[in-house]
Amino acid sequence: MSNSATPSATTTTIKPTDLRGILKYVPRFQDQIFVIALDGSIVADENFGNLLVDIAVLRSLGIKVVLVHGIGQQLQELSTSRGIPISDAFGTGATDAATLDLAIRASSRVSHVILEGLTQNALKCAITNAVRALPLGILKGVDHQFTGRVDRIDTEFILTLINKSIIPILSPIGYGPDGKALRVNSDLLAAEIAEALHASKIIYLAPQSGLEINGDVKREISMDALRALLKDQPDAIPESTRSKALHAIKAIETGTPRVHLVDGRIFDGLINEIFSSEGVGSLIYGNDYQQIRRAKRSDVRAIYNLTRGAVKREELVYRTQQAIEKNIDQFFVFEIDENLIACVSLYFYPDKPTLAEVGSLYVLPFYHNRGIGRKMVDYACMMAKERGAKTIVALSTQSYSFFTSALNFEETTKDILPEARLKLYEESGRNPKVLVKQV
Repeated sequence: MSNSATPSATTTTIKPTDLRGILKYVPRFQDQIFVIALDGSIVADENFGNLLVDIAVLRSLGIKVVLVHGIGQQLQELSTSRGIPISDAFGTGATDAATLDLAIRASSRVSHVILEGLTQNALKCAITNAVRALPLGILKGVDHQFTGRVDRIDTEFILTLINKSIIPILSPIGYGPDGKALRVNSDLLAAEIAEALHASKIIYLAPQSGLEINGDVKREISMDALRALLKDQPDAIPESTRSKALHAIKAIETGTPRVHLVDGRIFDGLINEIFSSEGVGSLIYGNDYQQIRRAKRSDVRAIYNLTRGAVKREELVYRTQQAIEKNIDQFFVFEIDENLIACVSLYFYPDKPTLAEVGSLYVLPFYHNRGIGRKMVDYACMMAKERGAKTIVALSTQSYSFFTSALNFEETTKDILPEARLKLYEESGRNPKVLVKQV
């Protein structure tokens, strides 16, 4: 990347501390495919040069990148400058012949800008005709004329480029069986590309801070919750991001694990979204429990480090790494982009098979007030119920109000504990409250 000739490339520097943070993700993301979808307005933004440097960083770390771009802003500008009215700017409504002509011209310009920028960053790339489309047809009595829907993706062609370290550039223009052009919505195209290539992420880069819901940016939301929101309260999501929300759901339904909505105008925004546990945009994921999994031996150190602060504050009982490893099958963890941000344990009493204990609940402070603690306990209770437990016990010194108010636990006496557990309770000297819940 040091050969880059663009001023934007030379102004971006990565500090050694930043580099260490990035490098821990390399084994996780190496050889995975990321579909990066750029709104036309982001290609026109002054931060676009920095985004190209970020893409060069991704490629240098072995992450495979496919670029999909929109043309909405450029199409509107061409319409204004040439005095030619357009029937639709974003490939969702009807596309008449004049609009299609301008769309082809706008697409050519945007693709060239991307091609030029990637070349200046010493990256190989190619504009493709890999999108096969069919006319959208007549919907609800409206003839959509030259608006297309994706019929198929030439996956072999795109993968051949990727495997030769060439970044494919896909424009929102598809080609019908007769070889003629059709206008395609770029948000939809990104979802179709991700499905065809089995991509691990779609990253929509747009001129919004993320997914806004009733005016507030939602940092993460499940696909199910988003689908329900779009059905029951569509106006809660601004029209400017509704298309991305709809196609994020489509992408996840067809196998893409995560979809990100990121402000493409933010310096280093793409890098920070991918290479930090907090991120800067919005994450849409499969379902409420998709990010929860059973802990593995490789998680021992991460669980130990995750809970160390809580142990110092006497919120949790101290456990050595050896103790965690010995009982690793009792732990569940919550993962965001393969970073552990929460954990919980579930223990079954040998002499009371219908009684289970939830413990070691901890959520990183940055993720407080997002419902993650509730999800962890709910999931543990669900797992306990599946294994035959009828009563769940939790012992807490500082978080008992959370268990009683948010999770419907009730305070009880220590007599509910089996004899061996009661002995440990009394020996600890911590005197936690004993809470119980029927499942």
